[in-house]
Amino acid sequence: MLADRLGRSKSWVDKVERGVRALDRYAVIQEVAEVLRVDPLVLLGERRTTPSTGAGRLDGVDGIRAALARYDVPHPTGSVAETGRHVGHAWLTYQHARYDQVIRLLPRLLHAAQGVRSAEPELLVQAYRIASSVLVKLGEADLGWLAADRAVAAAGGDRVLAGAATISAAQALRALGYDRLALVAALAAAHRIASAPPPGPETSPAGPAATAVHGTLLLQAALAAAGCGDAHRAGELTGRAAEVAARVAADDPHRTGFGPVTVELAEVVAAVELGDARAAVVRHEQVVRRDAWRLLPAEYRAAYLVDAARAYLRVGDPGGAGRVLVDADGVAPAEVRCRPVARTVLAEVASARPAPAGVARLATLVGLSR
Repeated sequence: MLADRLGRSKSWVDKVERGVRALDRYAVIQEVAEVLRVDPLVLLGERRTTPSTGAGRLDGVDGIRAALARYDVPHPTGSVAETGRHVGHAWLTYQHARYDQVIRLLPRLLHAAQGVRSAEPELLVQAYRIASSVLVKLGEADLGWLAADRAVAAAGGDRVLAGAATISAAQALRALGYDRLALVAALAAAHRIASAPPPGPETSPAGPAATAVHGTLLLQAALAAAGCGDAHRAGELTGRAAEVAARVAADDPHRTGFGPVTVELAEVVAAVELGDARAAVVRHEQVVRRDAWRLLPAEYRAAYLVDAARAYLRVGDPGGAGRVLVDADGVAPAEVRCRPVARTVLAEVASARPAPAGVARLATLVGLSR
């Protein structure tokens, strides 16, 4: 009866039952599960549980939207030191890709940071940047751009702080498809930092924080140039960023993660955007062997691996794309299961013939179906 309902031979069913033939295609797993009237997870040997990171759209975005819609100046709800600790905790939570927790933290965090703005505007800039970053991740790029724009405004005349905020603005603009606007914004902010007066009795030294922000702005500009199809400018900008990375120090208060390895990662992503997927795959397989690669935050590594999966797909290697996506899920599950961009890539890999078994399992966990 099972063979008849599946439209397959009794021999095929017998081999599957005995383990001689593997159910290694996502579409077939879904088909068999439907006929048997069981959850696909049963066929994959998984318990019926909800992943701790969740899948699909995360609740709580409306709370962030309401917090961004407030225009009053609240009374302080905590000290500058206490608010600073909360901001630091939110950054770490974001870098560990615990996006559901970040979303829950943000409304109160934004309120608290607004309350201490006059005493420490940097905390409000950082809170807006965290909000922008997680909103862009979750496909709310319009709202992410608003948060980033607020961050730039809150930074005032501080060139480095405004530059850090512009990193978030450029990311949001790129996510919206406005690569040329992102290119102009990132280059203008990078120029302001680079043209700052040299340290003297009446000026504070630029320091390593400015160097990291400057280099990250150059990378954002390079990726925007790649999005515009300008390979020459993208290469020129990553080259300039590599020169900056050669003198960057460990101090990174603006959470850029900038360094030589991030320049190499940006070169891979730029190659994908420019359509040179084969070069992207070669560079990717080299850069992930670097010791510095493993020191990057989980969020950064997993987001990059999603881009690397796109490269494998474009060279006609869904198996390679699948391995990279499964690796990304192991590093930061929410990056694959909650980001619309990542889910789109996962669906494309899962539709391959045959889909890798690990991808079939992952696609089932996140609720994708064909």
